Amino acid sequence: MSERERMVAGELYDAGDDELMRSRARARALTARYNSTTQDERGERRELLAELLGSVGRDVWIEPPFFCDYGWNIELGDGVFLNFNCVVLDVTPVRVGDRTLVGPAVQFCAATHPLDARERDRMLELGAPITVGSSVWIGAAAVLGAGITIGDDSVIGAGSIVVRDIPAGVLAAGNPCRVIREL
Repeated sequence: MSERERMVAGELYDAGDDELMRSRARARALTARYNSTTQDERGERRELLAELLGSVGRDVWIEPPFFCDYGWNIELGDGVFLNFNCVVLDVTPVRVGDRTLVGPAVQFCAATHPLDARERDRMLELGAPITVGSSVWIGAAAVLGAGITIGDDSVIGAGSIVVRDIPAGVLAAGNPCRVIREL
């Protein structure tokens, strides 16, 4: 099994692997080009996103600057909006459903590190997928941890740290993020 296959499967992997380093460099180059655009009159942003991301729905809008590790592990549904300074550490799949709105400075952290210090000392990493449903609103500066799912139609309050699954149709906020009420 390659390091890329281990990474995507959520197993321990070596991030210093040549293939992964080349893939991150590719993502850096594409995001740098994307972030230098000032408008999208000729569809340049759409073309860059199609080249960078695993899948891009219709009418997706990402305000630059945007940052990600690989890009090809990111799936955005129709009508997704990501505001300024969004960071996606996409070592495993990160899926965002249709019509989801993401505030500025939100972080999708599918990447994590082993709890065992000896594994960290060997520079091994791992991750777990992040899934965000449709028609979700994620407030500014929220952090989504590895392995979480947010259900359809939910709202995540600004500044929340999401480390557990959030069900559909709720307002959730805080550190750690917890359900406040049903919507």
